[in-house]
Amino acid sequence: MTNAEDVLVEKLNGLAPELAIVLGSGLGPMAAEVEDAVRIPYGDLPGFPQSGVTGHAGEVVAGTLAGRPVLLLAGRAHYYEHGDAAVMRPVLETLAGIGIGKLILTNAAGSLKPEMPAGSVMLITDHINFSGSNPLFGEPSERRFVGMTEAYDARLSAALKKAAAATGTSLHQGVYMWFSGPSFETPAEIRMARVMGADAVGMSTVPEVILARFLGLRVAACSVITNLGAGMTGGELSHDETKDVAPLGGRQLSKVLKHVLREGLFDD
Repeated sequence: MTNAEDVLVEKLNGLAPELAIVLGSGLGPMAAEVEDAVRIPYGDLPGFPQSGVTGHAGEVVAGTLAGRPVLLLAGRAHYYEHGDAAVMRPVLETLAGIGIGKLILTNAAGSLKPEMPAGSVMLITDHINFSGSNPLFGEPSERRFVGMTEAYDARLSAALKKAAAATGTSLHQGVYMWFSGPSFETPAEIRMARVMGADAVGMSTVPEVILARFLGLRVAACSVITNLGAGMTGGELSHDETKDVAPLGGRQLSKVLKHVLREGLFDD
């Protein structure tokens, strides 16, 4: 095992979750609901990157949530912070190394559809990598040619849809386009994204999906919608808006995720 795996296994003290959830903007409060929680700052785990984004705590929180063992990643590091699309690779390698087999990714995103306004939740069905980068750049093995036809696991996604229906939560579905950030998109880029088939845009998640599939993890992902894309409302976008609005959709998505756990819908 790597040093980070050793530390994590020791800290978990026998807890062996098979599911990990990355808490994006708006999902942070879920970490406070974990029972018998073990909290490990990223700084205590060798190779784990630090996030400088407000609202991303930068710690592993493991314990029981809705009656199920789970490992939460409270915060992520972004490509735009480090200039490295593979910045989350040590984290995901560590998760795979300790036996995590399923990964749920969450993020904040801008909507390209007026009928999917701020406060909505979107299940990501596919993605477009528009960043010009890839976390597998420089990977020496032939495994770098990882297939992405079924990047988003059909059974995990079906479980999320079932939970949304059971909790009365409106769950949109669509394609997420990854822009590198940190500047927001221009109105012209938003018009282009709509023509290319995107339904939402954001600055994370896609490199983690690529890395997770490379490592053999099953993946599902959801976006919390915080705004309409640039040029769609006439107003300027801001990170403050993202932070203010993300908790609205975050509460809806949290309700869905806890129902999935409580009912064992990921157990297959």
